[in-house]
Amino acid sequence: MAFDKSAPAFWHELSMEMNREWFMDNKERYEREWVQPMTELLTHVRAKLVPIYKPLVLAEPVVLRIYRDVRFSKTKAPYKTHIAGVLRLAGKKRGEGGTVLYVHTGLDEEGEWEDWIGGGSYFFEPPQLAKYRRAVAGKPGDELAAMIAKLKKAGYRAGSEHKYTRVPKPFAPDHKHADLLVNKGLTAGPGGMPRGMLHSPKLAEWLTTSAKAIAPIVKWVAKNVA
Repeated sequence: MAFDKSAPAFWHELSMEMNREWFMDNKERYEREWVQPMTELLTHVRAKLVPIYKPLVLAEPVVLRIYRDVRFSKTKAPYKTHIAGVLRLAGKKRGEGGTVLYVHTGLDEEGEWEDWIGGGSYFFEPPQLAKYRRAVAGKPGDELAAMIAKLKKAGYRAGSEHKYTRVPKPFAPDHKHADLLVNKGLTAGPGGMPRGMLHSPKLAEWLTTSAKAIAPIVKWVAKNVA
């Protein structure tokens, strides 16, 4: 259960063609080489995570659209050159911290290969951000700090990709969890994939292990923020 070694060629070809005629001619190939394997992988991971997340319910996996929203973008290319799949807690929307596992792989805007695997929330919406700060300032903040320390010790990334420059009021600048209070979101995960993992028969197992490792963070958010 992995992506074929020839599959990345699709993204390189798409990045050079970038037109509807070519894509429609290769749409079945895209579905077969990328959408189906991604769906199978996330379905496998979901089944393994159901017992861990009870009583929370996991939604069915979703593969995000390949079509780009060019309305407000300087780049007018109509298609993304990567695939992204997401497994969420049922009933949770983007910004509410319900992402159990997000898998992104393909070409970046410079044509270089990139992966990102993780969970949580990249950005909290204002209502969730306020709840997050209150939780971090209290006893749940101690629990979160311990979870993050454990994950980092195990080689995972945990925290926020984007931070405020100052601790927000009314919290003290020297608060013991000042490093958490400046977060704009909260994510955790391995980041990229190990070399060769994209095509390895161990990919499903590796994704499952990663998702299990970050589950305490996702559940903390579900309890204290969502």
